[in-house]
Amino acid sequence: MAETNQRNAYGKTLLELCRENKDIVVLDADLGGSTMGKMVEVEPGLEDRHIEMGIAEANMISTAGGLSRVGKIPFCSTFAVFAAGRAYDQIRQSVAIGKLNVKICGSSAGCSDFGDGATHQSVDDIAYMRVIPNLSVFVPADANETAAIVKYMAKHEGPMYLRVNRNPYDNITPEGAEFVPGEPVVLKEGTDVAVFACGIMTVKALEAAKALEGRISVKVVNVPSIKPLNRESVIAIAKSVKGCVTAEEHSVIGGLGGAIAEALRLERTPVEFVGIEDRFGSSAHNYDDILNYLGLTTDHIVEAVEKINNMM
Repeated sequence: MAETNQRNAYGKTLLELCRENKDIVVLDADLGGSTMGKMVEVEPGLEDRHIEMGIAEANMISTAGGLSRVGKIPFCSTFAVFAAGRAYDQIRQSVAIGKLNVKICGSSAGCSDFGDGATHQSVDDIAYMRVIPNLSVFVPADANETAAIVKYMAKHEGPMYLRVNRNPYDNITPEGAEFVPGEPVVLKEGTDVAVFACGIMTVKALEAAKALEGRISVKVVNVPSIKPLNRESVIAIAKSVKGCVTAEEHSVIGGLGGAIAEALRLERTPVEFVGIEDRFGSSAHNYDDILNYLGLTTDHIVEAVEKINNMM
């Protein structure tokens, strides 16, 4: 059975890669048991390939930069809110400017750490990371795509940021499919409205398309590569429909919505955002509760699609 949890897929894929490539090392900032980077440490013979840095994200990134300079391929894991926030300066100054081969995994991204509240929920990490030159930003739709992206990151040079969910949910992408950076992937064809989505919101976009069947024809587009993003592909998809909706578990400021709107800046395509308004997250009893509270549901995508469709 295929893995259905993104952070487990991250840990298992790293373990597989460490067995194959002696240059891959995994660094954690006191959260290896949660990011699943610690899977490498408990493997006999690979104990020295996992480095526990303690609660020191900035130091972890700086150390990774040094390791990359001597030919290692460091994967740095911590919660997304800490990766993007606490280590921003080191990612910008010590990694991105020099185009170092450092890979960063922001785990428990968005509001998937529902119980710990605003301090542990990353509503802004895509915006932080997307604005840094030379840094690629990837947001897999599910565990299958997470594994594919981690394999891509290990094989290709350059600084990269991967954003993964904490909670399990069903896969919607095929196991073993090749990841192509920059390219949006059409999961369902449609002729009226295109929904560009990333992460768990891609699942909800498919649900919204099904709910609207017979009334509005919805094209669902998975966007695992926020940066780079093939502008020509986005424009071609937009021109095939009347209007577009973006859906993301992130602020409506600076995330996927911004990337799609920027790509369509010279087009006459209406775009509506489904995301977190200008606010922080909150503690919740479960994941569905916080998603509903922040307006990140299938029904919210349905409403946005109807709004765009009614404009035309």
